[in-house]
Amino acid sequence: MDIARRGFLRGRFRQVAAQARPPWALAEAVFIAQCSRCDECVTACPTRVLRVGDGGYPTVDFSRGECTFCGDCAVACKTGAIRRDAGTPAWAMRAHLGDACVARKGVECRICGENCETGAIRFRPVLGGISRPEMNADACTGCGACVAPCPVGAIAVSNPMESQR
Repeated sequence: MDIARRGFLRGRFRQVAAQARPPWALAEAVFIAQCSRCDECVTACPTRVLRVGDGGYPTVDFSRGECTFCGDCAVACKTGAIRRDAGTPAWAMRAHLGDACVARKGVECRICGENCETGAIRFRPVLGGISRPEMNADACTGCGACVAPCPVGAIAVSNPMESQR
């Protein structure tokens, strides 16, 4: 069980949820070891999607906006905890539509699809009903542009490999 230091000191023993790290962040254990918690990546982020998370480490908060994969966080990182190498994908995170989705419940809503530049969220017509959202995980970059505009918070962005553990 991984216990948050703050929780340990306060006597609250709870399991720590994995936090989404900035794009091009190294594997979690290596990232934690190398990150100095200087907040330079947070300051450098033009869309303000990065914030200081548990333990002072940077995390991604898609309720604030989307990641444009500009690379400013990697440039600002002096420790090498965030390393943008040519040909390396930013991350394995992808968007997932949850059960709260109003379009899946028969209410007209296309806001997520309208905000998805890659077209990963499409709406297929349904005979005699409203169009239903379909997610193309291969087209999704995990940018999070669909998260904040969702009126019911039905979209989450996570690493599919972590959910299989």
